[in-house]
Amino acid sequence: MTRRVLVLNGPNLGRLGSREPDVYGRQDLSELRTRLAEVAAADVEIDLRQTDDEAELIGWLHAAVDAGEPVILNPAAFTHYSYALRDACALITKAGLALVEVHISNPAARETFRHTSVVSAVATGTIAGFGFDSYVLALRGSDWPTRPS
Repeated sequence: MTRRVLVLNGPNLGRLGSREPDVYGRQDLSELRTRLAEVAAADVEIDLRQTDDEAELIGWLHAAVDAGEPVILNPAAFTHYSYALRDACALITKAGLALVEVHISNPAARETFRHTSVVSAVATGTIAGFGFDSYVLALRGSDWPTRPS
């Protein structure tokens, strides 16, 4: 039986590879998709998505609750102010599903406004500052099987 892990990405992450490469690196989402597929166990499907639309992201979280699917989430700029997103994330964990908040950079080492996450308090865990390895660590550190290292 194949299990699906949603890997959801918020605003501006569709510009990875060209947006502030000194902060976010030169790899894009297709390279992230390939990397996660290489790490995931054979029976785990990675469903990687990105949107700049807060309502669409919230809809995906609602669908994850309904489908019983765990989520790896990079909320991007929504991290700092979207209480609507925070409430949708709380639905995931209240349903007993894992929700791992990830960040490519380390928000705590950046501008002051990035230091606060409204998502962290309802997430299963948070991993930040390791580039694309933040996603890999989220996948490996969860209840989802991965290939041996």
